[in-house]
Amino acid sequence: MKKMTIKVMMAVLALALGSFALMGCGKDSDTIKVGFNLELTGDIPKVGEASKFAAEMLKEEINSQGGLEVGGKKYKLEFVYQDNEAKAESAVNAALKLINQDKVIAIVGPNSSKQAIPAGATCNDSQVPMVTPWSTNPDTTKDRPWVFRACFLDPFQGPVAVNFASKQFGAKTAAVIFDIANDYSKGLAEIFKKEWEKKSGPGTVVGFESHGTKDQDFSAQLTKIIAAKPDFIFIPDNYNQVALIVKQAHDLGYKGPFMGSDAWGSAELMTLCGKDCVGQFFSTHYAAAGAQGATKEFIDRYTTKYKYVPDDVAALTWDATRLVLQAIQAVGKVEKDIKAERKLVRDALAGIKEFAGITGNMKFAGTGDPNKCAVVVQISPEGKFEFKETVCPE
Repeated sequence: MKKMTIKVMMAVLALALGSFALMGCGKDSDTIKVGFNLELTGDIPKVGEASKFAAEMLKEEINSQGGLEVGGKKYKLEFVYQDNEAKAESAVNAALKLINQDKVIAIVGPNSSKQAIPAGATCNDSQVPMVTPWSTNPDTTKDRPWVFRACFLDPFQGPVAVNFASKQFGAKTAAVIFDIANDYSKGLAEIFKKEWEKKSGPGTVVGFESHGTKDQDFSAQLTKIIAAKPDFIFIPDNYNQVALIVKQAHDLGYKGPFMGSDAWGSAELMTLCGKDCVGQFFSTHYAAAGAQGATKEFIDRYTTKYKYVPDDVAALTWDATRLVLQAIQAVGKVEKDIKAERKLVRDALAGIKEFAGITGNMKFAGTGDPNKCAVVVQISPEGKFEFKETVCPE
């Protein structure tokens, strides 16, 4: 009798698990799954945290209203998070898990180009739509019709940094220090050098020094740069590296300005850099200080919920996720066949011509890359990223 009871219980449990496994992947399901490939651990965990926080806030908002309405029916959103550890190979594995095990309709992330480029290849090959919030390297979407982004590109960001630094600092010469192993950092450094020398003449980039991702001591590179006496130093690095480089440059006696890029824009930058970064400038996707309308509403809600001001990654994740959800709604139904559903969502993403994001208006012209403006911010004595100017594509 006891054995029979155990067998019956196991059978009931198996049926229950089977029913649970079918949730979210069929036409009659009330759940829509979206995957997130994020840098939750590793070198830049604040990036992954900001993305997840923004996504969770959006999911809670929509689910509290009964879910996402698609074709007259409301579906609860299920967001599945995979940690890519800020590593390229882990980003590929995370994408494969989301695609093959979690059976998501689409993927948001990765953020960093170092992870987004290989993950984008995996999503494109697997025919799963992917939207990166923060990856600005052109290779992320190049020749990949299944991959999209919510941010501007480095060929646009490079000239923004060049023109602003030239004007703001009255600079004639520049130096660059960058991460040779990071596609984003290396690519933007090369674009900047090309654009600066186009503007100021050959040889006016007087220092062009590289380092590794895990490096902690930059004194050798900085000693060379400081000896060349540049009018400013451009650092297209992640925020954790920026904090070390700026501090070490000051320790070596450098007193000139720095110009940064959007990878500076983490909420953790000032925790790591402190007064060494006060007064410096960087190009980015939005400025929290002085924001209005839907952007201010997002900032206020995020700050209240998570106790710190959302950085550009959080805001871009909000936009990227909304792009995915808008595409799902545009399909007008949820297909039982997940491959068919993914194709319909990809086509709907490709069909979006304009999108009003909290990081600015976007226009798409047949590619996964939006045409949108950048902003330059200055770091205030209180550690706030204050708006300096907007720069839009010509």
